[in-house]
Amino acid sequence: MVKLNKIYTRGGDTGKTSLVSGDRVLKSAPRVAAYGTVDETNATIGLARVHTIGEADAALSRIQNDLFDLGADLATPGEDFENTSNLRIVEAQVARLEHEIDLLNDRLLPLTSFILPGGTPAAAALHLSRTVARRAERDMVTMAETEPVNPAAIRYINRLSDYLFVLARHLNDNGAQDVLWVPGANR
Repeated sequence: MVKLNKIYTRGGDTGKTSLVSGDRVLKSAPRVAAYGTVDETNATIGLARVHTIGEADAALSRIQNDLFDLGADLATPGEDFENTSNLRIVEAQVARLEHEIDLLNDRLLPLTSFILPGGTPAAAALHLSRTVARRAERDMVTMAETEPVNPAAIRYINRLSDYLFVLARHLNDNGAQDVLWVPGANR
């Protein structure tokens, strides 16, 4: 368990931060950007949870925990993604998201247009979370151009944005309250 007695350490005052390995890196490093955007995704999901109850809220709670796992994975340099002494995203976490997407998607009305972010407060907040998750994915892919990234971590964040889209539609009365894009409507 993590124990934090002191919130400020002054260690980051020079623009550097510590990775899990103890290595110091610039806060502008692609690795730090990637786990920072994962943290931002987590915060937006916390905001969405203000508007959720029941199964949706429980699923989002699990995902928030997974996102801390993902942040730890990204903050741990190296290529040994199977080493169980390091906290890494695993395929079971990806598979769980895929299973939950399939269950929710089976109940949804078919799409007839692209969807504008909106509908219920929960759905609107989840659409914001989805876009931040997509940015986290882009940051992770950028990081992967110069450093090893756990392939399961990239799959997880990719599925997460899909999950958030499907959950938003589910919380929009299974798609009945989706706000549809009308191409050229304001010409």
